[in-house]
Amino acid sequence: MNIALKQLRVFVTVAQERTITAAAEKLFLSKPAVSMALSELEKHLGHKLFDRNNNRLIINEQGKRLLPLADELLARSNDIEQMFNYAGPISGKLKIGSSDTVGNQVTPFLLRDFRRDSKHDNQSLFISNTAQICHMLSEFELDVGLVEGKVQQSDLVVQPWLDDEMVVACHPDHPLTKIDNLTLSDLEHSQWILREPGSGTREFFLNRIAPRLEEWQQAFELNTTEAIINCATAGLGITCLSRLAVEHAVKDNRLVTLSLPLDTHRQYWLLYHKEKYQSPLLKLFLDFCQHWTPRNDYHLG
Repeated sequence: MNIALKQLRVFVTVAQERTITAAAEKLFLSKPAVSMALSELEKHLGHKLFDRNNNRLIINEQGKRLLPLADELLARSNDIEQMFNYAGPISGKLKIGSSDTVGNQVTPFLLRDFRRDSKHDNQSLFISNTAQICHMLSEFELDVGLVEGKVQQSDLVVQPWLDDEMVVACHPDHPLTKIDNLTLSDLEHSQWILREPGSGTREFFLNRIAPRLEEWQQAFELNTTEAIINCATAGLGITCLSRLAVEHAVKDNRLVTLSLPLDTHRQYWLLYHKEKYQSPLLKLFLDFCQHWTPRNDYHLG
């Protein structure tokens, strides 16, 4: 059996992109070249790796068995290629995924400190909601994830990371700001501006606040934190966001946070695939994350 790295690279890309056309565009190959490489790999293995559904290729059980091994071989190959091209102690590219709040408020500072300490500056950062980050980790499109949403996914290692604090915020002239000793019952019938499904911020609201209200209405559902902040500062409703995320709006007197008798702390999580090959670079980054202490140029919790 003679399996080429090119065939494995084509297989992994097709698994991620799900069509020959998209894989060919990503690999800068022709569609016949991609189809031939995949066909040769399946012939060598004696197994089909995908189920065909119209023009889409859905990875099957045999393909899922091969995917982590193919990802590891490609990563090791990249380590060898980079070994003599990089002057520092580690090499390769690190693909990091962060959910919205973590990605905008925390991860940039983490990367700054990691680059300073490791002298490694070849990282990419993809920001989306927690569900999308988990999906990309499962497809081996990312090496590590930093998210605020609780994750229960059997193929991922989920480790507690940093603490965060959530707040309920609204326009300074909102009627709720005029109530002394505010209680949760005062939030009844409020109009809420929320993140989209799959967001850890929305999950916090649905699990910790919504069950304590008999009636509430969703005024808007938005997929960026800044859009939610702007809607709240326009007086379109109240919201539940990370204290980190609203800090600048509070300082500018565009929003105020409401004091409520509710535990609003939550956990940030560090994620990676159970079968992901841990290169020296990935091991170094995971260890750095677990021992990282945020500096005083911003605040957590």
